[in-house]
Amino acid sequence: MAFDGTWKIDRNENYEKFMEAMGIGMMKRKLGAHDNLKITIQQSGDKFNVKEASNFRNIEIEFTLGVSFEYSLADGTELSGAWTLEGNKLVGTFTRKDNGKVLKATREIVGDELVQTYLYEGVESKRFFKRG
Repeated sequence: MAFDGTWKIDRNENYEKFMEAMGIGMMKRKLGAHDNLKITIQQSGDKFNVKEASNFRNIEIEFTLGVSFEYSLADGTELSGAWTLEGNKLVGTFTRKDNGKVLKATREIVGDELVQTYLYEGVESKRFFKRG
């Protein structure tokens, strides 16, 4: 599938503002902007295995499209939600457990990049990954 492979962070757009909207403190925002994130995605039908490796943590997530699961962000924020496939985009809708607010995320292949977009409280951010 198109998402399969290993993707290394190349650049961010408005990422610090997004982290600020999420309530992440300044020190963690500065560190988070330079996390050297690498994502490895393997898709088998509607099942996904995603490995995230960064300066802060290494985790593995398995999910099935349309099935809700629990997830914690690197700062400890706990979420619950699901990914769906809309055309050629992975679309995630997650609800924060602490305040009930919704975080939307999309992953799509644009040219030779994986573009991950976040939307929270009206603040949009993009992270661009290159195959690595």
